[in-house]
Amino acid sequence: MKIIAIANQKGGVGKTTTAINLSGALAYRGKKILLLDLDPQANATSGLGEEATSEGCMYLPLIGQARLEDNIIPTRIENLSLVPGDMDLAGVEIELAQMPDYLSRLRQLLVELEKTHDYDYIILDTPPSLGILMTSALAAADEIVIPLQCEWFGLEGLAKIVHIIEHVREAGIGSPAILEGILMTMYDGRTNLSKQVVEEVQNYFPEQLYKAIIPRSIRIGEAPSYGLTIFEHDRGGAGAIAYEQFAEEFLKRRS
Repeated sequence: MKIIAIANQKGGVGKTTTAINLSGALAYRGKKILLLDLDPQANATSGLGEEATSEGCMYLPLIGQARLEDNIIPTRIENLSLVPGDMDLAGVEIELAQMPDYLSRLRQLLVELEKTHDYDYIILDTPPSLGILMTSALAAADEIVIPLQCEWFGLEGLAKIVHIIEHVREAGIGSPAILEGILMTMYDGRTNLSKQVVEEVQNYFPEQLYKAIIPRSIRIGEAPSYGLTIFEHDRGGAGAIAYEQFAEEFLKRRS
């Protein structure tokens, strides 16, 4: 079992879209996947057509008042299960901050889960902030994938999230997660800007940068509003093809 955090403290970069579609693509390939929605906005939950629920989210397990496995629900996609998000997660950071092991609690829950469940990958969809939920996810993860939009502000955000990852690793909190990959999103091949941003990331992170690039696409943006993965919404479209390529490359790196 590998724990993969999809992380970027900046919103609107395709983080949740990537978490949903990577989870779906891996599940379609026969991998057993658990998607954890750690964002109080619960966009990964609604993006899969499921409902947010205060009793079923990570809130109670994180504060020790429920078992994580009791909050796992199946989705309509074979091999893909979900722990829904909910607005209650916005308040969990206050309670967690008062606990001495607050940054390792998520990791502990996932290690316990591994004893009774045989997931191939647990995908963590993180909130767009640098709060306790985000740092808990970084501390829990074995590997981190950063979706990065093809804009100059994205490069500034990349520097910040890489710094946080290094800080968590050096602090010895949880698992010594590695920055496994950077996925370029919202790419517009008609503009020099998109090409320049990709080149900059290639220069600094040649080993981490995925060859697959997610294009700017109306269809990708539409799919979550219908509660669908891009593969269900626009199977033969450019967005679906790009996420298929990403999932294939993701698996090849681990073969």
